[in-house]
Amino acid sequence: MSEENKDLGDKAEDAFDAAKDKAKDLGDKAEDAFDSAKEKAGEFADKAEEKANDFADEAKKTANEFSDGLNKAVGGGENKKMLVGILAIILGQFGVHKFLLGYQKEGFIMLGATILGYITACFVIGSFIVMGVAIVGLVEGIIYLTKSDEDFYNTYQIGKKPWF
Repeated sequence: MSEENKDLGDKAEDAFDAAKDKAKDLGDKAEDAFDSAKEKAGEFADKAEEKANDFADEAKKTANEFSDGLNKAVGGGENKKMLVGILAIILGQFGVHKFLLGYQKEGFIMLGATILGYITACFVIGSFIVMGVAIVGLVEGIIYLTKSDEDFYNTYQIGKKPWF
């Protein structure tokens, strides 16, 4: 029996060594898998950071385009040109378009001339004054609407050309 026990002990020892070798192989495979996963996670993090940077750049670009569009619309784009041109044609004798463009002195001159014309309308000269100021407003409105957006902006908003 002792030899049977010895054989069983040897078999158990061999099984233990085999299990130990298998465990070591599995540990090595697990370590390789961990290293591979760690490497893949690093690659994923790099790609995610790159995508986030691309997104941030696109967001900045979109924000700048929006800001430029807003500045153009408020500061001298087509909307202001159309508004000023139409108001110059309709209410030009009162100088409304001059006030919108920031020409207060010229606006008050047109408004004062119109008021003076209405006051002196009982005399013949007053109606000519009102008609003359209205013609100036009409001509300026037509000039504003026929200019390109860029010319309008450069001439009347940057260059500050007050008349015609």
